Amino acid sequence: MKPCWVLLTLAILWLELQNGACQQVNRRKEAGENRIRPGGKRAKVRYPKLKEKEKEAGGRGQSILTQVLDKGRFLRLGESVSLSPGNNIELRCKGSNIGWSYPIYLDTFNDSRLSIKKSDKYSQFILTSPSAADTGMYSCWVTLCDGSECLKDPDRTSRTYIYFPDKDDLFVPSTIHFEIVYLRPDRTAVIPCRVTSPLAKVSLHREVPPEEMEVDGTLISYDPTKGFILQKPSPEHQGVFYCKAVTKAIPQISTKYQLLYVEVPSGPPYVTIEASLSSARGGDNINITCTVLGEPEMDVTFTWTYPGQNLRPVGVRDSWRLINRGMGHTTRISQSVIAIDDLETIDFGRYICRAKNKRGETAVATSVHSN
Repeated sequence: MKPCWVLLTLAILWLELQNGACQQVNRRKEAGENRIRPGGKRAKVRYPKLKEKEKEAGGRGQSILTQVLDKGRFLRLGESVSLSPGNNIELRCKGSNIGWSYPIYLDTFNDSRLSIKKSDKYSQFILTSPSAADTGMYSCWVTLCDGSECLKDPDRTSRTYIYFPDKDDLFVPSTIHFEIVYLRPDRTAVIPCRVTSPLAKVSLHREVPPEEMEVDGTLISYDPTKGFILQKPSPEHQGVFYCKAVTKAIPQISTKYQLLYVEVPSGPPYVTIEASLSSARGGDNINITCTVLGEPEMDVTFTWTYPGQNLRPVGVRDSWRLINRGMGHTTRISQSVIAIDDLETIDFGRYICRAKNKRGETAVATSVHSN
């Protein structure tokens, strides 16, 4: 009987082992369930949290531009800030290779009040004794370089508009006392009367006939960092204008602005050429005129190719002026005149004028023949 009991006992043990293995299979956890660490404690799954500003910027991170305050404190700058004139300002931008932008006149006059210093971790911008004239946009960015080719990193660029309020200068001072603003039908126009305080109330006025212009926020709007913006300029907007600013102090008047309406095609110069005599004889005096009609602020340069070049002296005179054409449209007329006195045999032939602006170059030609 003992062998039977032994066999029966072994069979029961074998069944219990099988049941235990099945239970272990059934108790396998789904993926993602908390595991149990030694010691009986559950491990929580932690996810990295984005800061609020990083969420708003789509994960690009915070501003890299800060202002250095006293006692080693730093202020992260937003879209705009008002600072007291006369007090030195120090800005810092994080990064090893930083570019800066600031009001252009600081470069134009090579202002000694401005200094920029670089270190391995940041760039330091210092402006001493700032005044109302220094009101403007200040920005910095990380520069990425591949060999000699460098680009601005759009994801690591910061900017802030800094006001330097001054009760004696409500408008940002300008070296120009009478400024021309060109109006074009296909783009907005800006009357650049910027203020030194965002709290100033500003209005736009026509000089003749005297009237205050309606600022409806649509056709005409005001931005204290830019000035008055005309969305759809027309010939009716021509004339002399000025801005008036009011705070708690006495109202102030801005620079005057001459608004001129322009309607000329944008592109390479449109050039004509004309000789005072197309057929001449020895001893005559002739002038050959090259003329360009174009945009008022578009500079034009002229070059000539002509018979006898470098063999005898000739006179070349360049000039330009603004003229009104058609329905009060303002156009710039640029001219170059080549003058040849006491015509000689070597002077007969083909005269070529080349006119060039920033959009291209045009060449025209005419010939002077002998009688």
